[in-house]
Amino acid sequence: MPNPAYRRVLVKLSGEALQGPGEAGLHGPTLVAISNDIAEARRAGFEVAVVVGGGNFFRGVKGTAQGIDRVRGDSIGMLGTVMNALAIEGALVGHGCEARAMSAVAMPTLCDTYERNMARRHIEAGRVVVLGGGTGNPLFTTDTAAALRAVELSCDALLKATNVDGVYTADPKLDRTATRYERLTHDEAIAKDLKVMDTAAFALARESRLPILVFSIQEPGAITAVLTGKGRFTAVVP
Repeated sequence: MPNPAYRRVLVKLSGEALQGPGEAGLHGPTLVAISNDIAEARRAGFEVAVVVGGGNFFRGVKGTAQGIDRVRGDSIGMLGTVMNALAIEGALVGHGCEARAMSAVAMPTLCDTYERNMARRHIEAGRVVVLGGGTGNPLFTTDTAAALRAVELSCDALLKATNVDGVYTADPKLDRTATRYERLTHDEAIAKDLKVMDTAAFALARESRLPILVFSIQEPGAITAVLTGKGRFTAVVP
């Protein structure tokens, strides 16, 4: 049975997680594998929302090197997040899991426009809500959007999917002496300037007393494993 403390959760996926071994775009097998993990968590009885980034298509912060101003670049990036949300929605439906893509940027011919009460009703009806468009504003990351939506939708925890099994003192792929934290407070994560999420996201989670569970999406069944206490993760808590 699901841990009642984390019955409703929001999973934050980066766009890069969907590109697999490629340098950009969507990698079909990776999309299917991640969507299967999300569907498995829903079948296990958890209520799930997803916020997805768009870095596999375009990152606004890097657009300045190409002569694109930050606001315009972020707008392009938001379009990338909606493409990813539609792809995840389609893959979930293909797994037999009801899902609904919603965008903070109105695109009514493509998907529903995000509205808090409607999103909550979808979740309560057993659908996975896949949220694109970030916050709907430039200059805010999808990490911040994830914390915001998790609070708005009364989620019990935010699951931050990464390519390592938690938060480390340094990048474990570059520093072999890096050690993994089992547990941190929001204040410690901000003070140590840990890069797993941006400061605004940590601050919003702290104010709302929202736990953040940082885990690796690389292992099959990772989401359900974390929620049932069988997986490895770092808990960032009030």
